[in-house]
Amino acid sequence: MKSTSAPTPYTLNHPRWYRKRVSTYWWFQRPEYLRFVLREVSSVFVAYFVVLTLLQVYMLSRGPLAYGNFLNLLKNPFVIAWNVISLLFVVFHSITWFNLAARATVVRVGGKRVPGVLISGSNYAAWLVVSAVVAWFLLRG
Repeated sequence: MKSTSAPTPYTLNHPRWYRKRVSTYWWFQRPEYLRFVLREVSSVFVAYFVVLTLLQVYMLSRGPLAYGNFLNLLKNPFVIAWNVISLLFVVFHSITWFNLAARATVVRVGGKRVPGVLISGSNYAAWLVVSAVVAWFLLRG
């Protein structure tokens, strides 16, 4: 059985829903939004360093000539500048991650919640110890 009702006719004054326009750069409006977006973008630079490290190990396995060519590529001023920018983003990523760990991790000792400062502080202390060990290995010889 077919319906005989006609479709609703279109009118020029059809009401529309009110939708506030949002700028593409909405995340510039508040510092916490900007930090959030920068933290998310910084993960790309973390991935870059992972790929760079894997590429370095691969070139090392291919022999001294391939590794020497790779090191010469890393001496390029553009690559050095890119690595410095990447390092700043990775440090920012690490700091924001350690600060977030205090909110995301709930540790209870004796039924009481451990303060967030101790959780973040232990992350920073571990970061400092690992950095000192790596620096010792790199600078001793």
